[in-house]
Amino acid sequence: MTRLIPLIAAAALSACGVDTASSAATAAALKKQEVEQGKKTMDQAQQKIGQAMEQLQQSQQNRENAEK
Repeated sequence: MTRLIPLIAAAALSACGVDTASSAATAAALKKQEVEQGKKTMDQAQQKIGQAMEQLQQSQQNRENAEK
């Protein structure tokens, strides 16, 4: 019986390690998703900025052509 208690304690502690590893893996997966979403958002913002710059250049060229 005295040998059984340490085995039970060891099993219980190893289960805690599995929970910790599982939590760490879940947190890492969430961080990866956040990073990917951030990259998508940044790409979209860069595209919008590029489009705005093109529109600005076109309107400036239109004004210059109208002045001539």
